[in-house]
Amino acid sequence: MTWIKTIRMEDDERVRNVIMEQRRLYPAEYATPVPIVDRGVENSIVGSHSLFPNVLFHAFSTFGTLMSPELPLRREQHEMITTVVSVTNRCFY
Repeated sequence: MTWIKTIRMEDDERVRNVIMEQRRLYPAEYATPVPIVDRGVENSIVGSHSLFPNVLFHAFSTFGTLMSPELPLRREQHEMITTVVSVTNRCFY
């Protein structure tokens, strides 16, 4: 859960549009929330950027672009890189 003010997608059209636009860049498997960790967008790392929608888009579309199937790495390799980076950064999400 974030400890800063966040804006819900349902309450702000600009935030909703930016989140939906950056989500289109992610692999299809990412569209299904994981019930045990899904606390809503506003309580996520994405939601923590909702006060600044342009920053939110650029920060999270970068990851979506890095997961592109047009890149020379296989999906498994992309996932392993993101896992190692998260572990290195002691990131639990």
